[in-house]
Amino acid sequence: MTATSEDSLPWIALSLVNGLGSVTFCQLLLRFKQPEAILAASQTALRETVNADVAAAITHALDNPRIAAIQDWLAQTDNHLLTLGDAYYPARLLEIDQPPPVLYAKGNLQMLKRPGLAIVGSRHATPQGEATAEQFAESLARSGFAVVSGLALGIDGAAHRGALKADGATIAVVGTGLDIVYPAKHKALAHQIAQYGLLLSEYPLGTPSLTHHFPRRNRIISGLSEGCLVVEANIDSGSLITARHALEYGREVFAIPGSIHSPVAKGCHALIKQGAKLVETTEDMLTELPQARRAAAAMSVSPNGSLPERANLPAEASPILVCMGFEPLFAEQIAARAGLTPESVSTMLTLLELEGVVSHLASGQFQRLV
Repeated sequence: MTATSEDSLPWIALSLVNGLGSVTFCQLLLRFKQPEAILAASQTALRETVNADVAAAITHALDNPRIAAIQDWLAQTDNHLLTLGDAYYPARLLEIDQPPPVLYAKGNLQMLKRPGLAIVGSRHATPQGEATAEQFAESLARSGFAVVSGLALGIDGAAHRGALKADGATIAVVGTGLDIVYPAKHKALAHQIAQYGLLLSEYPLGTPSLTHHFPRRNRIISGLSEGCLVVEANIDSGSLITARHALEYGREVFAIPGSIHSPVAKGCHALIKQGAKLVETTEDMLTELPQARRAAAAMSVSPNGSLPERANLPAEASPILVCMGFEPLFAEQIAARAGLTPESVSTMLTLLELEGVVSHLASGQFQRLV
């Protein structure tokens, strides 16, 4: 569950203290155990962890006039405050450097229960790059993953749009308060994400778009994800920061190659030289993430994990659909994934085709439709 209005008060107050970053916030929590105890501590005790200005601000934190507006916002449907003790706080963020003590969220918290895959890249992407990001994101979302990105122009926006084409399984980690959309061009996109996916920020309402916030939010993008795909990136792109964070946190890093003459391919090529996996399809990614793939597959069957109600199918069909995901596959590939004989899979695929659950493509491959 998320923090109640009463429980959220000390967390909100501390999140509004200027100069209190995630590191010192966590240090204070380790020492005083509860946010209420931090607010009640003496200046002398506080100054053992923070400087005099921050200690003074903490003493008067409950007087901040912004608190009431944030509490009003939290009272609205689908607005949430996640703290370190909440059930919905993403466990994987506890593994990263400087986990955010407080997260403001808007939308469907169930997105945080899905395995995440980050898709990031250049703000100045090519049309081909955006199309690629959109296609990968749609495929991954249909396979049960939450596509994580940063709502920026270019590749980020394309990744969110692709996931929204599937079932809306996307998480946008932003560098502002959730009452501000940056860039403004993505206002409609942000609204869609809030409706079907999830907007997430460590910054309280009213926080503007400051340059240093965006590199910091990249650690959350990579922290939420099992792996990070870079589609297009200049050699000095901020998306490479996300990839570096992913490597530091033990996540898989993937990159799509491009022309040797394209500046937005140079960052991807540098990552590949440093050990990132070169990918051409989502299958290239998923073979590197077998455990996450299985967890995501359970999400992709349907929201409650069962076969579509309209399908009159035997129980044996379920593992085949789970193994298929939503990529076109040959029967032999499906059999290998499911650990079944080609003959039994072929029979089941015929039944699934008759029920309208899969399509037999002209290429000879099969594609799941629901």
